[in-house]
Amino acid sequence: MRRVILDCDPGHDDAFAIMLAAKHLDVLGITTVGGNQLLEKVTVNALKVLEVTGMTHIPVYPGHSRPTVCDLVTAPQFHGESGMDGPVLPHLTIKPQSKHAVDFIVDTVMSTDDVTLAATGPLTNIAAAINREPRIVDRVREISLMGGSVTFGNWTPTAEFNILVDPEAAYRVFNSGIHIKMCGINLTRQAFATTRELKRIQEIGNRVSKFCVDLLTFFIESSSKSAGLSGANLHDPCAVAWLIDPTLIKAADMHVTVELKGEFTRGMTVCDYRHLRGPEPSIDLHRTPTMSHRGKEPNSEVALELDVERFFELLYETLRAYSL
Repeated sequence: MRRVILDCDPGHDDAFAIMLAAKHLDVLGITTVGGNQLLEKVTVNALKVLEVTGMTHIPVYPGHSRPTVCDLVTAPQFHGESGMDGPVLPHLTIKPQSKHAVDFIVDTVMSTDDVTLAATGPLTNIAAAINREPRIVDRVREISLMGGSVTFGNWTPTAEFNILVDPEAAYRVFNSGIHIKMCGINLTRQAFATTRELKRIQEIGNRVSKFCVDLLTFFIESSSKSAGLSGANLHDPCAVAWLIDPTLIKAADMHVTVELKGEFTRGMTVCDYRHLRGPEPSIDLHRTPTMSHRGKEPNSEVALELDVERFFELLYETLRAYSL
């Protein structure tokens, strides 16, 4: 079973990511970061997901409360004032660990072989860990992250939320030398949950599925009010699902970096896929990458296509497993 540290900012879709990871991966710990809501709130949310699912053996380590150089941006219009509005959440019997998330990441990676980092929030903690101990670059197996986009953004015309919250951290991570699996919103929007998926989850009929119904009901309603959507995008579970079953996602190798200075493009993930260009002016994203262009060598696998049916079947199977 793959060893992972899950760095997150729960968040409705982070909650689904936690539930997938806890059942299918060896989660060494969960680290939290200010993002969808304030650090204190997202840390409580992570603990409550573990409480609901009975996975209370997984330790939670709070990390950075704000980005590297700028003020924190949160998303209450999607996730509510608690960061996970909707469900009636249980009283907590577990507490966060006293060790800082960055210390946990560094200590664990340096003492444990073959650790993967799964990141579903701003990359502040991971960038700080790289800066604290550069040797982790050679020890981390890879980073599977939800963030960025090959195409357009969601928080600005060019930038996705997780990257925009802390572009300096994202720049450090993408340029660290660690292999990156990038699930941008061009991919995660394909994981679109509607009332049809809500009904399938409701039919499972266990405690965890009831929790998920309440989560998803609120998330669909807030997505409708805030973005005019008919469902909710389950962004974060995609980065975890890719680790559980790599065949769920088709990807292409690209060089990715992050724009830090542009007046209109700060936080944009600049994805170089010129090497995928065919003989015609259109782009064929299914060609085998070559280095015939003059760009930099690819540093990331960039997700392009999700097997939507199998992704949701993995989610339903996981929620059913919480009955056992």
